[in-house]
Amino acid sequence: MTKFTFNRIVTYFFRGLLFVVPLALTIYVIYEVLGWIDGLIPLDIPGIGLIVVLSTITVMGYLASFFITRPFFEYFEKYLIKIPLVNIIYTSLKDLIGAFVGDQKKFNKPVLVAVDEHNRMLKLGFVTNENLEQIDLPGYISVYMPHSYAWSGNQFLVDKKFVTPLNMSSTAAMKFVVSGGVSGLELLKNDSIAKL
Repeated sequence: MTKFTFNRIVTYFFRGLLFVVPLALTIYVIYEVLGWIDGLIPLDIPGIGLIVVLSTITVMGYLASFFITRPFFEYFEKYLIKIPLVNIIYTSLKDLIGAFVGDQKKFNKPVLVAVDEHNRMLKLGFVTNENLEQIDLPGYISVYMPHSYAWSGNQFLVDKKFVTPLNMSSTAAMKFVVSGGVSGLELLKNDSIAKL
């Protein structure tokens, strides 16, 4: 076997690895999540758990929006948030989910924040609150900066003069940050093609 052939085989292996590993892990995660959801319903019918969960969430959303039943949900929530530990968990989760899917999405304003005074180092984040006068910080905004390759991040209170709006969709910006700058820019090309 020549060195050229060996190098080619190694190249093919790594290309295959790049395709197979993300695909296999995606299928595995989806399989495990669906298995866990199906396990919530004690029936031996594949997919019944997912159908029941999605139907229940949809019906609850409908009832919470219906003018007759809405007061019952508001009344229940009012007393739920009075329980000390439940209050912290429930309101935090509700605000987080509402930031992505609610009427007032929060992660839809990507910005660049200057980390040094000469703008030589920038960090990408998302504006989560544009007015901090309530805590005596006029001229400051709240910026959430997600970590790369993690489901975590930091929230900073930043002077507006160090923040520059970014001409990028929130989806592309989040993908760019979470991937460590490896991907997300291809979404910009798709956005520009769609606008033509």
